[in-house]
Amino acid sequence: MYEHFFQCPYCWEEISFLLDSSVPQQTYVEDCEVCCNPIEATAKFNNQELTYFEPKEIGQ
Repeated sequence: MYEHFFQCPYCWEEISFLLDSSVPQQTYVEDCEVCCNPIEATAKFNNQELTYFEPKEIGQ
């Protein structure tokens, strides 16, 4: 598992998601641990190295 820190697109607090680096491309929804709003996260890995990460508000 890979822990990635980023700013929540709703409340701008720094939070982290645990990502499975064995899955090359993934999109999933997880709630912000601070404001509880749902975040759609897209992550891409190449050789288990994070190459792309985009968090966005649901409905945007």
